[in-house]
Amino acid sequence: MTLDELEVKCKSCTACGLCEGRTNLVFGQGKKNADIMLIGEGPGENEDLQGKPFVGRSGQLLDKFLASVDLSRDKNVYIANMVKCRPPKNRDPKPEEQDECIKWLREQFKIIKPKIVVCVGRISAQRLIDKNFRVTQQHGEFIDKNGTLFMGTYHPAAILRNPNNKEAAFGDWLKVRDKIEELGIEI
Repeated sequence: MTLDELEVKCKSCTACGLCEGRTNLVFGQGKKNADIMLIGEGPGENEDLQGKPFVGRSGQLLDKFLASVDLSRDKNVYIANMVKCRPPKNRDPKPEEQDECIKWLREQFKIIKPKIVVCVGRISAQRLIDKNFRVTQQHGEFIDKNGTLFMGTYHPAAILRNPNNKEAAFGDWLKVRDKIEELGIEI
């Protein structure tokens, strides 16, 4: 199955109540065989309206971080979320919503086969790395899970709320760049 075929199937998903409030499904965006995959928590208002991940203010900050280490959603990363539909009032996706939606993310992962996964924010890091993951303490650490390296970092929205964490987040992206070089990944 291709990502495009999977997206078509995903658009008809009604497994949880989030589908009832969506304007657009936010499946993912980027290079379809990227070695680097970013996984956020869920779409916000701008993402729901445009059908693309990380397109609001936090997406602009994320794009700046990516550009600073020669990464781009247009050429060498793929961006997805834990849930594909916007939670009401941008609340965190509930565990049961993640449980229903994670099958789509798993299929994306199988198709893309990334070498590095960056969990953008607490929700994805706690689901994909460790349920007790603490972004403030463990950000920038790589964890090998079955041959794929996972790293958690600050969510750009959290940095916009607390700019004091911007330097630490930038350091995480430098670690991603260094890991890309260490592994000999061509970007």
